[in-house]
Parts: sequence; C-alpha cells; structure tokens
Amino acid sequence: MHVHLIEENFHSYTLHTRGFSPDTVRRNRNALRLFFKSCDIVEIKEATQDVVRRWIFEGRTRRNWSPATCRTYHKSLKVFFDWCVREKHLAANPAKDIELPKNAQKIPRKLTRQEALRLLEVAYNSPSPNRFVRIRNHAIIATLIFAGLRKKELLRLKFAEVDLVNLAIFIRCGKGSKDRMVPITGVLAGILQTYVAERAKAGKSCPEFFTSWRDNNAVSVTSLRDLVQDLEEASGIDFYPHMLRHTFATLMLEGGCDIYSLSKMMGHTDIKTTTIYLAASVEHLRSQISKHPLS
Repeated sequence: MHVHLIEENFHSYTLHTRGFSPDTVRRNRNALRLFFKSCDIVEIKEATQDVVRRWIFEGRTRRNWSPATCRTYHKSLKVFFDWCVREKHLAANPAKDIELPKNAQKIPRKLTRQEALRLLEVAYNSPSPNRFVRIRNHAIIATLIFAGLRKKELLRLKFAEVDLVNLAIFIRCGKGSKDRMVPITGVLAGILQTYVAERAKAGKSCPEFFTSWRDNNAVSVTSLRDLVQDLEEASGIDFYPHMLRHTFATLMLEGGCDIYSLSKMMGHTDIKTTTIYLAASVEHLRSQISKHPLS
C-alpha cells in the first residue's frame, strides 16, 4: 500500500480515535512527510530499521539537528510505526532499538521575584488607549505569573472556567488533551475581579475570558505578542509568555510548595518534568542545604 494513504489513515486515527491535539497531529504529519521525502519512500515496506537509523544519523551529522529535534522526530516515527504493526502493515517497528542523543538539561529562564513585581507594576501603570486595555493587560500578566498557564491555555480560557468565588481556574484540554484545576490566590482573584468588572462595562460577551478591545472576540496571538513587546520596552525586562510560567514554578518552590503539588498545577504528565525547576530555584536549594546535620 502507498505510504501516503497509510499515513492519512494514521492521522485520522490519532485525531478522531486517540484524541491527539491538532498540534500533535500536525507535528507528526511534518515529521513523517520529511522522513518519507528525504528517504524516497513510496511503499511502507521500504521503511526499514537501517533506513530510519541512517536518516537520524544524517540529521545529527549533516543537518545539525539538536537532541530535542532528533528525539521529537523519532517519537513521531515510533508512534506511527507502532500503529502500522497493529494494522498489519509492518511485521515490526523499524524505529525501535535506535540509540538517541540525550537532551541537554538546561535550566529554564525565569524572572526574579523583583523582576516579576516590577513587570506587574509596569503592566498596571503603563499608559494605554483606555482603562479597559490597561486593566486587561495587567490581568493577563498576573494570570501568567500567579497561575503558570501556557500561552495557548491563556488565550483559550473561557469565562465560565474562571471561578473567582472558589478561587480556581479550570483548564480544559490543556497540553496532551488533559484537564486540570489550578487554584489561585486572593491577590490574583482581586486582579481578575477588577478586569471582570471592566469587561462588563465594555459590553464584552464572547465566551473567552480575555477579550479584544476592538471587537467582541478573544485576544489574539498577535495582540499578546504586541503586549509583550510594549511591556519589554516600558520595563526594560526581556521576557516571553512561557518564561512567566517558569517564573511561577520557581517562585512556588521558593515559597515552599512541594514538587508533587506543583506538578499537578503545571499539568505535567511526568513529575520528572517538574524537577527541572528545583535546579532553577537557588533559594529553594539554599534552604535545603541548611538542613545538613553538621550545619
């Protein structure tokens, strides 16, 4: 059977049966098409282990793939070939038993406590066309710093998913199509309550929580990017939305949050993902070393 027909059946299966997110399906599609094109594969039987190994080797040596890129491509291939084995298109998975480079364990970039406070201050006080925009922008930055949402989670957040009475934000279908509940502090609840009042005055009624000023739609990716650029210039702090998620995690650890609870709030499938923030939290490590019995 032609490989592209098999591939389309696989994508349909992962999207509609397995419930993979559109982003994951797109990532798998790009990886598979690159593999098939690079290796001139027309029939599925041509995808042997030697072909897969050589493709990954050439990616590392000739195309300068990073370890993360290499592992991402391999993951897409492995999931696809596992499905091919179950569907009897292949007798064995050709992506198995291939040695991969280890990912570099980089400490995530984050803001200090003082920088986070300054960013919130600038967001609240920076000149804006009107009060609604200023209050909304402050609420967006506060939500990223106080709740650690991912960028897509923030932009897709629905009005009904923010519970200011019970101090919680419900994240529906986050990364990996997982739902989770994120508790929020009274400080963030107060900031969001102020925004909700301004939102009502502006007559906004769209389902999304954070809305555009010009129309009754959700804040766009472009608007968020413009907001970040404006705040960078006004504050002198170089940051991006995901860095505020790193900041949330690090500050939580420094405040004494246990790693298991933080993992749940972050929406991590594997707690090992959360442990990287232990290395980023100098204050947390300093507090732990003081427990040495001879100190």
